[in-house]
Amino acid sequence: MERNNLSINKSGNLTVGGVDTCLLAKEYSTPLYVLDEDIIKRNAKVFVNALEKYASPGSLAFYASKALSFVEIYKIVSAAGMGSDLVSSGEIYTAVKAGFDMSNTIFHGNNKTDFDIEYGIKNKVGFFAVDNLEELSSLDRIAGYLGVKQDILLRLTPGVDAHTHEAVATGKVDSKFGFAMFTADAKNAAKTAAGLKNVRIRGYHCHIGSQISEIEPFLKTVDIMLDFIKDTDIKTDILNIGGGFGVAYLAHDPALNVDSAIKAICGRIKEKSRENNISEPILFLEPGRAIVANAGLTLYTVGSVKRLPGVKNYVSIDGGMADNPRYALYKSPYTCVIANKMEEDGDFLCSVAGRCCESGDLIQEDVLLPKPTRGDILAVLDTGAYNFSMASNYNRLPRPAVVIVSGGAPRVAVRRESLEHLTCNDV
Repeated sequence: MERNNLSINKSGNLTVGGVDTCLLAKEYSTPLYVLDEDIIKRNAKVFVNALEKYASPGSLAFYASKALSFVEIYKIVSAAGMGSDLVSSGEIYTAVKAGFDMSNTIFHGNNKTDFDIEYGIKNKVGFFAVDNLEELSSLDRIAGYLGVKQDILLRLTPGVDAHTHEAVATGKVDSKFGFAMFTADAKNAAKTAAGLKNVRIRGYHCHIGSQISEIEPFLKTVDIMLDFIKDTDIKTDILNIGGGFGVAYLAHDPALNVDSAIKAICGRIKEKSRENNISEPILFLEPGRAIVANAGLTLYTVGSVKRLPGVKNYVSIDGGMADNPRYALYKSPYTCVIANKMEEDGDFLCSVAGRCCESGDLIQEDVLLPKPTRGDILAVLDTGAYNFSMASNYNRLPRPAVVIVSGGAPRVAVRRESLEHLTCNDV
């Protein structure tokens, strides 16, 4: 997804959405999550417009709550014409608090508790993505005593290798998610669901992974899923092929052209539906991090610069794995810059280290930066997804604030946690 919202002003400082990041750091303190609302809307509209052009009427893109969840984000993606997928009662609560249209939501998860199921039904979740027979049985029972007939999608595991990081591959045969298609489990689950009184099977869901930069895995998935629909012969009208569209975290990273990819996917669905003599399904997509990743950056203040001649250099910042654990977990790549030295040459090779008491608390290694000094503002780009949502209070660190910029003006969307917040639930 294109960004084009970063620039350098006359002071040589990094700007985001026309706002000086150094002024943001001064006004709101650091660490600080910054999101560009205009980029979020632009990213969302790429998916929404492509589905309108190429897919069946009623097709919808669903925002991935797990990537970034707070009240205002639901208002932004809703205004852009998206639904939302949810993976917990907490995400449901947040979406409801935002006034989100819950008929345009899908409740995911491989272990929904009875509380989750009842909470989802009572809050009028549009679809449950049913992961296993125990959930299916509980959902039918709870929907029955609530007097509801709940729409569902069955989550299937198509066995497609999406050529992505092992930790975010979800569609292979040994995945913890969904009903296996290489056994009779998927067909048996579909027949069981079709015979229940209190659920209505509307279609099938799959998700083959994240950070996918090739179209072929999606096309292969379409073929497998539509063959399953033909062979199972149960009347449904929805096919959800998940998402996982890749984000270019580094300048040389590959990324799919979304419009072209959706055009190709929809073309294959039309062709395969005709071939299988079945009705062309409504298409649901879950773009995942592609909506918010490149809309965000995180600002930190440099504390110390440690030089180990002939060995390694470290630049330590006032955040780290507590607000961005992804490098520690996955070795996730990020671009790091000194926001107040954007016109200086990067000639200092170093690792950006966090403040947590862990040797593995690193944001990035082998980064070339202008010579950093204490008080510099270090910006980590493309942190809109899976940073705020994965943040913790490890080492008893308060979580950062979230500031949204739009039209050249900032506003606080999530207040910074205080030290008092750390003990508010202690007894």
